[in-house]
Order: sequence, then structure tokens, then C-alpha cells
Amino acid sequence: MSLEEKINSDIKTAMLARAQEKLEAIRAIKAAILLEKAKESGTGGMDEAAELKILQKLVKQRKESAEVYTAGKREDLAKKELFEASIIEAYLPQQLSQDDVAAKIQQIIAQTGASSMKDMGKVMGMASKEFAGRADNKMISDIVKRLLGA
Repeated sequence: MSLEEKINSDIKTAMLARAQEKLEAIRAIKAAILLEKAKESGTGGMDEAAELKILQKLVKQRKESAEVYTAGKREDLAKKELFEASIIEAYLPQQLSQDDVAAKIQQIIAQTGASSMKDMGKVMGMASKEFAGRADNKMISDIVKRLLGA
């Protein structure tokens, strides 16, 4: 079952269960995917990597909004954003731990022969492809900087 089919099915389920907050989060995913498809207009669909990027972007937006709301003492809105982020995260593949990411990045560094921060772009390019949808790019970047001695 494709992501879009799963989302449509989950929308129906949430509507029947009258789970309004969950329904809003799932509809946000569907809207983002439809918007991206409209941008591509006629390229015949979206690959899984593009779908994962959209989901990661939505989660990141929700978490950043929650931080802003928390800083502004609006816990009610922060709680709503974090709930939506958790619903969206359920559609992402299992996230890797920092230790797993660090181990794989060490292999990539050895494979590319990277030795300094000048080689960060090369390492990040390979790492981003390797961890697509399974690790946050900020975490990957921080680990690469640490391992290359920034």
C-alpha cells in the first residue's frame, strides 16, 4: 500500500472514530503531498524519497512551532503541535539512534577518505542518501562535524 493510499484509509478511519485532532494531522500530510504533486505537474507521481522529505519537513515544522509556543507560554498550542508531530512521525520509517548513525558515518568517512572539514560536503552527500527518512539531517551534520574535528 502506497503512502497516499494509507493516508486516505487513515482519514476515513479517523472520520469514523471522530478523532478530530488526528484527522487534522493526517489531512495536513495529504495537503502537503497534493501540493508537491501539483508543483511537479505531470511528472507521473512522487517517489518514496520525496514523500519522506515532505513528512520530515512537516514534523520539523510542528516541533519548531511547539518550541515557539512553549517559549510564549502557550502550552495548549504546543501540546497540539507535538501531538500532530507524533501522528506524522508514525508514517516515517523507524528512526536510527545516534550511535547507529555515528557508526555508519565513520564508515562513510573511511570510504570517502575524508580527513577534514573541507570534505564535509562529500560526507554529507553520501550520508543524506544513506539515511533518507531514517535520521534527522541536523543530527547527521552534528555527528559529521564532530567526527571530522570541527
